[in-house]
Amino acid sequence: MSAHTGRSSAVTVVGLGPMGRALAAAFLAAGVPTTVWNRTPGRDADLVAAGARAAASAAEAVAASPLTVVCVVNYDASDAVLREETVTAALKGRTLVNLSADTPGRARDTAEWAARHGVRYLDGAIMTPAPTIGTDDAVFLHSGPEELYEEHRPVLAALGGTHTHLGEDPGRAAAYDIALLDIFWTAMAGYVHALAVARAEGVTGAELAPFAQGIAAILPPLFTEFAADTDAGTYSGAINPITSAVSTMTHVVHAAEAHGIDTSLMRVIEGQARRVVARGHGSDGYSRVADVITGR
Repeated sequence: MSAHTGRSSAVTVVGLGPMGRALAAAFLAAGVPTTVWNRTPGRDADLVAAGARAAASAAEAVAASPLTVVCVVNYDASDAVLREETVTAALKGRTLVNLSADTPGRARDTAEWAARHGVRYLDGAIMTPAPTIGTDDAVFLHSGPEELYEEHRPVLAALGGTHTHLGEDPGRAAAYDIALLDIFWTAMAGYVHALAVARAEGVTGAELAPFAQGIAAILPPLFTEFAADTDAGTYSGAINPITSAVSTMTHVVHAAEAHGIDTSLMRVIEGQARRVVARGHGSDGYSRVADVITGR
């Protein structure tokens, strides 16, 4: 069994926050010999008890395995570890999979750094929370050399769930990650604002939640429709023209402001929609906003 392709191939996990510990635990559960290291000591006790090897330094950790998976808060944190001279030297000729979250530009910069130093590099993103790791619900995105991804896919599969290779561009996984996080955080911002407005009107969160889930159920087909509209530049407003959408946005603003609730986010959303109307696209759908915010 190849040292690079077999399920028994050794792996190092750098970064032992909640996600890093979940990654290491999944490798261990799958029988993969696992070395762990964290800048702040003391987070590896349960992993060592489960069979992990604790490295005394980051350089020792990456030298222990043909494959290193790093998962820290961002690329500032990963750079602080990986670009230290002894660590970089130890990584030469080995594979690094960076599952830290950051921008596509930072991913490409790291890939260029890796190439200059003889490090085989894959970038990636984890799209589900730590408790899903090692289960069928985990979702991983990868980008970089496809041959390198295929080489290590059997070991990465120990992390569970689905693994999708998105292309050779090392920034592509991060691009998906950023776009999907954009959906998540703007949705969460809208929901907590709705909870505040509902509470001001005497509606509890528990009372609102079932109906909020109904709103959420409307979204999946709209995601597909808006994607098609944006790709094709059609922006159909046959069912709900943006002039009608602006009216409902204004109602939200007025109701919230009547209770002294901050409406800065909804004011931005309303303003973008009004700019579409001002440009003569009032009969188009809300997806036309994509053109306005990109300056088209």
